[in-house]
Order: sequence, then C-alpha cells, then structure tokens
Amino acid sequence: MKVSIIVPAFNEEKLLADTLRSIDAARAAFAALAWDSEIVVCDNNSTDRTAEIARAAGAQVVFEPLNQISRARNSGARGATGDWLIFVDADSHPSRELFAGVATEIQRGKTLAGGSTVKLQGHYPVASFITVGWNLLSRLQKWAAGSFIFCEAAAFREVGGFSEIIYAGEEVELFQRLKRLAKKQRRRITILHRTPLVTSARKLHLYTAREHLGFLVKTVLVGGRTLKKREECLTWYDGRR
Repeated sequence: MKVSIIVPAFNEEKLLADTLRSIDAARAAFAALAWDSEIVVCDNNSTDRTAEIARAAGAQVVFEPLNQISRARNSGARGATGDWLIFVDADSHPSRELFAGVATEIQRGKTLAGGSTVKLQGHYPVASFITVGWNLLSRLQKWAAGSFIFCEAAAFREVGGFSEIIYAGEEVELFQRLKRLAKKQRRRITILHRTPLVTSARKLHLYTAREHLGFLVKTVLVGGRTLKKREECLTWYDGRR
C-alpha cells in the first residue's frame, strides 16, 4: 500500500514548513503498517520561496501555472503514485492519530473517500461556533472540508478529480460525485471526528467579518454563481498571506 499526501500551495512560505513537519510526523502511522508514503507539493505559480521550502523538506514538487485550487490539487494528484490520496491544505496540521484513522478506514475496505472535522488554531469563540456548525453539516451530508480529504486514487480518477470551473467550494461538488460512486460500488463516505484536523485561523485576521459575510450573502443570492468567478473569490485568490 502506498499513500500520497498532496499539498496545494500558493505563496505559502510562512506556513508551509510547519505543515510539512506535521505531515512528516503524522505519516509515521503509515510507516508503522509498513506502508509507503510520499509528500507531493503543488507549487501553484508562487512568487515566493514555496517550492524551495518544499524541496528542502524532502517533498516532491510539481508546478501548476494557473492559479486555482482545483487545478493545483489535480496537478498534485497527477504527480502522485499512491493507491490512496490525501489532500492537506498548506496551513493545516494533521496528527499521527488522524492519519491512523485514515489507515483504519482503508484497511476496513468499505470506505471510498472521506475527510475530517476541523478545529481552528487559537481561541475564537464566534468562529469556533461556526466551525462546530460546519462539522455537524459535514458529518450529516458527508462533505469533507477542503483542508483534509482522503480518497482512493482510482475513485478520484474515475470521477474526474476536482472541477476546474469552480474557484471555491470545489470540495463539496467533488463529494457529491463521490457519494454517487460510493452508492454504486456499495461503499461509504466517512468523516473522521475523533481527532479533528487543526487548521489555521489566518483568514480571520486577513479579512473582515464584513468581507466574509458579504461573499456568503452574495453567493446565496445568486445561486452559487460567484463560485465560478475567480474575481469574486477574493479570500482565496487576492494573495493576502
């Protein structure tokens, strides 16, 4: 068994090294089972030291010239050689226990894909309350947060990977297709919750509540059409880090 951990990264020189250290420590869960693993960082046309930092950490680096999260994840997947793929955002910190949970699901043979509940770094009462709501929705709807997704490589390729006409929310659209495939194959989607993924709360510092709320309201009012326009998804693409 081989597992590929894929990290999409656009100008992530501030946080990438810590993320890669966390991933490297966490994949001891796979080594304990005598499984191979690799880390693939997709440099999504960065203008900083992202690629240099990734190579220094021992990761394989692939390049995606078009700045889009879906394309970066898909390019990383094309460069991966694992039987299973794990997508981890460049500002997140998976634990060995979380990877062990993924390994357990793989060994059981019933899970096609899945994700994890999330926990924000730091103390943010309002944002944490919203995160609790997302975690509940994630578990009920079987939607994985984009910051942590695991999927059988063959299944990922069968459904065509992430949609490249969507600039945000692409993980939910992917899981809608994966759920249909899981039903067809009589398998399941699993959202792990015993050891949540710890992820950065940097967007709370970089963007105002008005910016976040404005995007959400507009997206609801136009039926999600903002998700197909890069210029509308500023909190993902305006480059603030």
